[in-house]
Parts: sequence; structure tokens; C-alpha cells
Amino acid sequence: MARLIRTEKEVEGRYTEQWVVVEEDAAIDQWPAGPRETVGRPVPRVDGYERARGQALFTADVALPGMLHAAVLRSPYARARVRRLDLSRAREADWVLGAIGPDDCDALTLEPGFHGEPVAAVAVDSPGRAREALELIDVDWEELEPLLDPEEAVRRNELHEEPRRYERGDADAAFADADVVVEAEYRTQTVLHNPLETHQSVCRWEGDTLEVYISTQFIWGVRDDIAESLDLPPDRIRVICNFMGGGFGAKNGAHAQTFIAIALASQTGRPVRCALSRREENLATGNRNSTIQRLRAGARSDGTLVALEGEFVNAVGWKGWSGPTYGPMEMLYACENVRTLTYGAKLNLPPNAAFRAPGFVEGTFGLECLLDELAGRLELDPLELRARNHADRDLADDRPYSSKNLLECYRRAEPHWARRDAVRARSEGPWRRGVGLASQIWYGGGGPPSYAWVRIGSDGRATVITAMQDIGTGTRTAMAQIAAEELGLPLDRVRVSLGDSSRGPYASISAGSSTTPSMGPAVRAAAADAARQVIEIAAQRYHLEERLLTMQGGKVVSSDGGSWPLEEVTGLLEDAQILGKGARGPNPTGMRVLTFGIQVADVAVDVETGEVRVERIAAIHDVGRVINPLGAQSQVEGGIIQGVGHTLSEERLVDPASGIVLTQSLDAYKLPTIADVPEIVVELLDIPDEHLTNLGSKGLGEPPIVPTAAAIVNAIRDATGADVRSLPVSRDEMLRALREARERERAAAPA
Repeated sequence: MARLIRTEKEVEGRYTEQWVVVEEDAAIDQWPAGPRETVGRPVPRVDGYERARGQALFTADVALPGMLHAAVLRSPYARARVRRLDLSRAREADWVLGAIGPDDCDALTLEPGFHGEPVAAVAVDSPGRAREALELIDVDWEELEPLLDPEEAVRRNELHEEPRRYERGDADAAFADADVVVEAEYRTQTVLHNPLETHQSVCRWEGDTLEVYISTQFIWGVRDDIAESLDLPPDRIRVICNFMGGGFGAKNGAHAQTFIAIALASQTGRPVRCALSRREENLATGNRNSTIQRLRAGARSDGTLVALEGEFVNAVGWKGWSGPTYGPMEMLYACENVRTLTYGAKLNLPPNAAFRAPGFVEGTFGLECLLDELAGRLELDPLELRARNHADRDLADDRPYSSKNLLECYRRAEPHWARRDAVRARSEGPWRRGVGLASQIWYGGGGPPSYAWVRIGSDGRATVITAMQDIGTGTRTAMAQIAAEELGLPLDRVRVSLGDSSRGPYASISAGSSTTPSMGPAVRAAAADAARQVIEIAAQRYHLEERLLTMQGGKVVSSDGGSWPLEEVTGLLEDAQILGKGARGPNPTGMRVLTFGIQVADVAVDVETGEVRVERIAAIHDVGRVINPLGAQSQVEGGIIQGVGHTLSEERLVDPASGIVLTQSLDAYKLPTIADVPEIVVELLDIPDEHLTNLGSKGLGEPPIVPTAAAIVNAIRDATGADVRSLPVSRDEMLRALREARERERAAAPA
């Protein structure tokens, strides 16, 4: 029986109340902790061979009959007005098959607010000729003065929303009573997503149905965006994403390229691909915005935090949203007196977008570096300082945690932390070595609605069907493992069908570390429903009580000793099939579902040149039950490598006068290479959250990147005594911090 429930859903800290339909009899006890037959054991990706052989069909591989290629005219200025836009020459050219401007597509504009904003577009039968066709568009530009300084934007009140203010307790009184107060300003840079597959869409009309092939993290979100924008019935829109080459948060919606392709497809009557070049990708698809953080912490002499205060300026850009840079300060430690103020500056710069733990990466860098400075003032071990301020319940929302094992993470980090004397002892010549650490807090509980079907055929094989997307994180494999475990089937007898809004039920967004905790419980529930039906049939066929039967090893097994291959039971149905249905149930009422962890970094710094090398990172994380340890380790390694790039080399550079983006290509924007990857030691607690769904699993996509920068910078301080307060830690920044450290030493020395 279906049951209607009103529950809470969380994605990246944004909570919504919504109705969800679940089955009345769908309650399933969690599996016991620890590895099972399939779940909890390392499994190579079920689609690994497809990817390695080039058989996986990405949006970049879609080639429809008669397909045209779009090229987009983008603003060469950070702020401008189009006095005249004339498409006549393009429309009159017989080799140009489509040309559109703002009157034809709302994604185009005559008043661009950032370098790269789209103004017009054309469609031609090849990508190269499409770019040539842009020369046929006549434009008269009026360049305007851009606003580029986030602090100036705050002074002018050029903000995306009213400043966010938060306060608990009495911060002023607590600071006045503190034994030690430290304060510092931290800055983080703008970082670009750079997925291997750029933003792209292929759109065509099939009768009255619009088909959209797109590289996306949210099939159903794209469907909703298009339906709302074009006033179409949602069921007349089919969205397809079989494989997806990276997104990191930037591909959560339809985006401009989709609406451009739709408009050109409508105009020409032919399929149209709109694929961004690498340069366009680094202009117009989003970024992790830069921040300015003015932070203060007060503590008693025993290390107890009594007050925390932060003023945060998020340089959002022309569009986007002001991220939760304040989150770690408000949530991570047991401090009764906290005050934060956050501004989202509106600038003539490309818009931001969610980027793997948005806000928390930046806010953790500032907070955790400040905590290490505080530990130094108190002459207290940094790990001990964090343990003393462990929070047993969430103070921001005044809720208990559904589960929290951060103290166990600290305990398991102790052997890595204890290596610091040995690491320092390896310093020689200009190279100084040190060890640093940082804590992590992030979301990851996911939530409803999400639905799945499990179909079992007469051959005893199962197919998981759900219209979700695998964004490269191994979702297909994890869902196959969950279904195989519940059905008692070998993994090679389960396949997963996903990626098509017309061929499966609704599935959640793949963002906010929510995919596995949102989709996994629905898949397990569907598998359990299918298994129940198999057992009912077997009980009738073999004249046994249902309570005596289970499914194990590809067989229906009776506790009295009998067993029958599954295909013998399902073969009775011939061409008929068993269909199990499952839904993701509600989150635990009145609880905060969060992930936790700690990372310990070893670094080496050349004090003569400013070169920094990250030599080792140990990552210990608490994310509930681990479905696939091999895939989970890969996620941790990927997050840390991305974090190393953010810390040491990656930075979008902009001309400070014009607002023109300078780092448009990969030879200018310095992503980490394999030569930059340190030794990575991964340890996941694998303790199911007993309050969270039928799996007890939380998300892992984002936690590994959260503490990386802070751990590295704290290790730099340990190695050199230098306070690095700005990212990236370029050689110039490192040498500046070393000079300041030497000046402090001279000033503190006896006359």
C-alpha cells in the first residue's frame, strides 16, 4: 500500500520540505555492519571495459543523422551593451542553416555582464564552419565600466541578496573573557571545474517530443528547467545521459548551451549540437568563487573555544549564489558563541557554480588554519585542541547527529600524526619538512524522492532500472552491488539501466554527496520487493512456507535443506517478468545527517625557491556504510588530488582593469599532473548510520576535498613557521610568507 509522507530533503545544506510516496510494507532492516557477500567488498567498475575500450557513449559521442553544429558569439568584454546586432548576412548565406539572437532564445542577451556571456548563435553542418559563420554576424559594441572588486561591491551594496547574519550566544562578552584571541584574514582564489567532457547538448524534435542528450548531473532537473522555460508538458521532454565525463557541480541544470541548441533545432528542423570549447568552458560555465575571510577565535588557556567570528565576502560573479563559507565555523566545533556575516558580491565576472563541497572547502581552509595558529599561541597540540572542542550535537540547528564518529577518526589519525618528528628530522639543505592536519564536516545524507525498479526475467537475471545518472563516480557499480546483495545473486547476473528520463522512474540529483544515500535505499527496496515475489512463487510451487525460504548464491534456499536455481523458479513464468518497485524513505526526523573526517598531510618546502611538494596525505573519513571500498578509495584519491591542485597551482586570472579572463586554456590554467600526486593513504570507518535508511550509507563525493588545503598549509607552517593565508600557495606567496616569518623572528629576538 502506498503511503504519502511529508519529509525533509537536504542537498549541500539547503533543506526543502516535500511530499514523497513510499510503500507501506517497504521497511527493511539494515544489514549488519561489515562486508557482506557483495556489498562492502572491492569491486571493479561494471562498466570499466566499456570505458576503457571506447564503447561508452558520452554526449560528446552522439552523432544523429543530419546533425548541425552550433557556434556561439560571446561578449569580448566584461560589461557591455550591444547597440546593434544584425544577423542578416548569416541568415542569407546558403551554408548557414540557422542563426538566432536574444529575440529567439532567452539564454542570449544584448547586455552581457561578463566576459563570455552568449549574445547570438549560428548552426552549420560542421564545427569549423560554424565558427567561421560567426564572422557574418554584425555587432556594434558599447564597452562599459566593469565592477571587479568584491570589497568595492560590498561598499556599493552590489549584492546578490541581503547580507546573511548569524549569531548564537554572546560573542562580544566571550571574546572579552577569553584568555587568548587570534585573528587573521584568509583569501581563496577562483578555481575552474575543467571536466574532461565540456558542457554540451544535442537536441532534436521527434514529432512533438523534444529529445535532449546532455552531459548532466541531474536528468530530471534538466527536464524541469526546459519544461518551465518553454512551457512544455514535462512528458514531452526526454533527457538522456548514458555516460558523463565529469561535472564537479557545474552541470546541475540545462544551461545556456541546451536552450541555444533547442532554439536552433526548432528553427532548422534538424538535430543541433552545442558543445563548448575548452576556452568557452573556462569562461562561461561556472567556478568556485574567490573569498575573503576575516576570522577571529577566542579560547581559554586549556584550549576550550569560547568564541568564533567570521566576516565572509564571496565574489559570486554576475550570476550564481552565495555559498556557505560560514558553514564550518558555525557547525564544526562545540562553541557556544558564534557570529558570522556573509556577503555575496555581484561582479562583472563569470558566474559561480556549485563546485565539490562549495563554501566548505573555502571556509575550512580559513577556520582550520586559524585553529592551528590558536594552538601555537596556546602551546597545545593541534589534534588535542580539536578533540577538546568536539561537538556532541549540532549547535547550529540544535539537533542530535544521526551518527558521528569524528573522535574515532581522530584516534585513527594518531599514528599518522605521530610521524611528525620523524618527518621533520628528514629536513636537509633548503628543504624543510612538516606535518599538518585539518578536520572535515560536510553534508551527505541525501533524501527522497528517488525510485527504482528491479526486473527479474525467466533466465534468473536482474536489471535495475532508474532514470539516474552516473557522473563518473561508479554509481552503476554500487547500485548493482546493492541489488545483487539483496537478491542473493552473483554480481555478473545484475545489470543497471539508467540515464534516460523516458525509460525509468524519477531519480535524485548527483550532487551534494547525495547519490548513493538517495538512490541506494530505493534500489535495495526494489530488490527486496522482487525477492519477496520470487519467494512467494517458490513457496507455492514447492509447497513450503515462505518463512523457510531465502535467496542465496543465485538459488532459492529452504532452511530444511532444499534449494532450486533461481531460473528454475522464474522459468515458470516463461516470457513474463517479476517487477519489484522501491522508493527512498524519509530521513530520520529531528536529526542532522552529516559526514566527518580528518586528513594529515606531509609536505616539503624549499625555503630558497618557495617550491612546495606534498609528499603524503592520510585521509580518515566517517561516511557510514561503504558499498564499494575500491570505488570509495578512488573517490577519496580524486578529491585529494583536486584539493592539491586547488592549494598549490590552480587559479583563474583576470585582467584587473578590463575583467577579461586570461587563463582560458589548459596551458595557462595549471591543473595538477601525475607528478604532483602524493602518496595517499585512505581509511574509511565503514560504520553504518543506524538511523539513516535501509543502508546506513552517506555520500563520499565531497568530504575528501574539504580539509585538504588546510592540512597542507598547516603542514607548511609546521615545516617553516610561515603563516600562509592566501591560496594558491604559489612560489611568490610562499616566499612572501617566509619573509614575514623571518621578520617576526627578528622582532621577537632579544636586542
